[in-house]
Amino acid sequence: MPTGNFKVCVVGGAGGIGQPLSMLMAMDPNVSELCVYDLSIAMVPAQGVAADLSHLNKKCSVKGYAFDKDDRAINVAGECLTGCHLVLIPAGVPRKPGQDRKDLLKINAGIAGNVVEACAKFCPEAVVALIVNPVNSVGHLMCELWKKKGLKASKIVGITTLDIVRANKFVHELTGAAMDDISVPVIGGHAGTTILPLFSQCKTARSIPAAQIPGLDKRVQDAGTVVVAAKNGKGSATLSMAYAGARLGKAVLAGLAGEASVECAYVASDGVLPYFSSQVSFGKDGVEKVHDIGELNTYEKIRLAELTPVLLDEINAGLEYARDNDFAS
Repeated sequence: MPTGNFKVCVVGGAGGIGQPLSMLMAMDPNVSELCVYDLSIAMVPAQGVAADLSHLNKKCSVKGYAFDKDDRAINVAGECLTGCHLVLIPAGVPRKPGQDRKDLLKINAGIAGNVVEACAKFCPEAVVALIVNPVNSVGHLMCELWKKKGLKASKIVGITTLDIVRANKFVHELTGAAMDDISVPVIGGHAGTTILPLFSQCKTARSIPAAQIPGLDKRVQDAGTVVVAAKNGKGSATLSMAYAGARLGKAVLAGLAGEASVECAYVASDGVLPYFSSQVSFGKDGVEKVHDIGELNTYEKIRLAELTPVLLDEINAGLEYARDNDFAS
């Protein structure tokens, strides 16, 4: 792998998450070429985002690609994706108030599926990292699609890093400990009660009274809703999500470069469920090792038992969609 010389593509790179994510990836010293890829009807043209980012005094060259839903789209995708080592996908539509998750799945699974199909064709060796809701359903579904192409499950990653970022920040606010000394593993999924921060495994967090842990746990689960409310329903957690996505992207690239790299991610697993978020070692083939969830305290064991059937239902919803729509065939 070309250490410090990676090609990265951000699909949906002109959107609310995509723009700041593209900027952060352009600043990564391991990235030499960045492709910003989005629909031609995007509010801000992908070429405009690329032109803006190309002025950063970094070594990374930046190109923008816009595509229509026509026959040319596949040619644009080929030029953009060929040779990519990492494809980040902050694509799809956000959940609207009152919208059923299955309705959201129908829309976003189709969008993500088209991108993953293109990646399988043009950059089958790339790591494909998903920021597509509902991640709990879409992650496993995209992995199954990828495997049906004869490709490795280790290349498909659901990004749950924002949960870790939030858990770490909230522990810092409670304890005053240095951020570099805080590392809270977060397991399970990436929605509501399926998110389980393991505060017992963070040395710094052990000073927090046990009575405060359920509230802290709930704060991590509800953090996204808090941001939506603070933005008066006019946006979601775009900036912090971009930061989290770039952190995961940095970890993947470090692994590809042969450096030790561990992050939590939602990946194919032989553990609690067939798809599950836990600590992952990244290497030259993407996901190199899925770590055991480790020792849990009583509270965490109860929470794990409660979240498991919920997460399994959401995983199965993705597979149900595949069956009903002749998807991943």
